[in-house]
Amino acid sequence: MIGRLIDKLIFGVALIVALQVPQLADHYQQFLSGLYESTKWQVEGYEATAKHHEYPTVIAMIDHHLQNDVLSVRTDAEQKLATLDIFEQLKAGVEIFKNGNLISKSLYMFSPSRYGYLEKTLDNFTPGIPLTFDGIAFGVILGLFINFLITLPFAFLGRLIKLNKQRQSGTASPPLL
Repeated sequence: MIGRLIDKLIFGVALIVALQVPQLADHYQQFLSGLYESTKWQVEGYEATAKHHEYPTVIAMIDHHLQNDVLSVRTDAEQKLATLDIFEQLKAGVEIFKNGNLISKSLYMFSPSRYGYLEKTLDNFTPGIPLTFDGIAFGVILGLFINFLITLPFAFLGRLIKLNKQRQSGTASPPLL
């Protein structure tokens, strides 16, 4: 009886935690979209500057600045290259959040290379319950999976103890072949 109660308690906690993933994905998408838009604004500024100064591309302008004798110009060019790289990564992330499923979004969010973004998202995260069927289904399935992973070793251990007691008392049935 206590085992069943603990099992239900574990499932309840796992369900509540699992239901937060869709909510977190929504918050993360908002954070990512804002960062993407601000970075896009910077990149568009680089493109306008390159066009104004008759460079064929932003990369051509940056390459030219990397050859400059002035250290601050080279440093600025390196920062622009880093911004372009971040912009491409953000563009891929925004695409995943527009068209991907909750699993691909979760894999993207919980990637160790994006831990900083997740940490910033968690700063403003408020727990809740998703209002979409996909979010609730994801939470229930993940909750059941977490419950299964946590309780499986205990169920296995309980069966081993029961089998061991049966063998010691001589009431165990022979294994089926």
